[in-house]
Amino acid sequence: MSFASLKLSPPVLRALADAGYDEPTPVQAAAIPRVLAGRDVMAQSRTGTGKTAAFLVPALERLTSEPRGPGVGVRVLVLTPTRELAMQVKDAALTYSRHMRLAIGAIVGGVPYPPQQRLFKRPLDILVATPGRLLDHMEQGRIDWRRLEMVILDEADRMLDMGFLKDVERILAATPKGRQTVMFSATFEGPIATFATRFLKDPERVRIAASPAQSAQIAQHVHYVNDSIQKKAMLLTLLKDAPIAQAVIFTGTKHGADKLARAIEGSGHAAAALHGDMRQGVRNRTLAQFRAGEVRVLVATDIAARGIDVAAVSHVFNYDLPKSVEDYVHRIGRTGRAGQKGAAISFATRDEQATVRRIERFTGQSIPVVSVPGFSVDPPPAARAGQGAKGLRPQQPFAARRAGARRKPLPRV
Repeated sequence: MSFASLKLSPPVLRALADAGYDEPTPVQAAAIPRVLAGRDVMAQSRTGTGKTAAFLVPALERLTSEPRGPGVGVRVLVLTPTRELAMQVKDAALTYSRHMRLAIGAIVGGVPYPPQQRLFKRPLDILVATPGRLLDHMEQGRIDWRRLEMVILDEADRMLDMGFLKDVERILAATPKGRQTVMFSATFEGPIATFATRFLKDPERVRIAASPAQSAQIAQHVHYVNDSIQKKAMLLTLLKDAPIAQAVIFTGTKHGADKLARAIEGSGHAAAALHGDMRQGVRNRTLAQFRAGEVRVLVATDIAARGIDVAAVSHVFNYDLPKSVEDYVHRIGRTGRAGQKGAAISFATRDEQATVRRIERFTGQSIPVVSVPGFSVDPPPAARAGQGAKGLRPQQPFAARRAGARRKPLPRV
């Protein structure tokens, strides 16, 4: 299948060709025709599958027609959970619309209000926004929704996880009932399914699972550690010895990101932290330096790292395991992009074995356990199916095999 077979307009086809897009990914091939048909769509697709183009391309096609309503308001609204993802979506919209004359803007927190206020004084084709800042402008009566035709919820599950449910509900309640609603999410279970039934009209479902080829792009393994001191020492050893082009290291807290970035920089690596307590200008500069290769190691929290799309990221480190298994998928999706191979390395204590198993069940993949030469973990966790990694050796079994043997409890540390 080609993009031309989707009957897209010449300006959109030219922009996709300019961007090097030869044929649609599975999620694009499945979602674009359904969105073009005007249906509400629930698309379940993991990061790195091309979902941004899957909703922006049909949105741009809609904008080739005359607006339905009067005024100078927004025609297409894209809601995202974080500022970084909002700016990434805005940049993608500018790329795909380069041969069209459209007004595209972004509304995010952490930046001054006056430039954003000026956006609403002229016709606006696409607005990409985070829920909190958009509500601020709505409460001031600055936004005209009469022209709104489409609402896109990107990473809807993450927005709900971050506590934006009430904000999103208020935004949707203020928009025209005849709008088309498109929702993209890594999962549609639990609260997100309930939410969808309330705000989407008889939606068509699109589910794209990660293919074996996609999974093979990212080599995953886990290192077990005795304590936080050993974990930091092990990480610094890997950063020194492993063939790393660029790396994203995930921590569980903002303070932890700052502290670890200083330790990594002190060991001789170009490192920087990225988290929600930083001013937006600083975050933008840090991301620009990372994309330019001036920063080799980016230490980030989950929220701040949303939207990082850098093909040179060869490694992702889960320094702290994520709180949700969905976040694990989003994290490791920062590597292995654009057809490149990547590595996802997690650190865990023996008390976190249950978390590792939940991740394995969710992804449907066994994560090999390996050790780093020079580091002793007592008792060492088991290697999965004897697998190891280059420069690393499998750790020895620490529990009895399932077949015919009773598991012994592990000593706690």
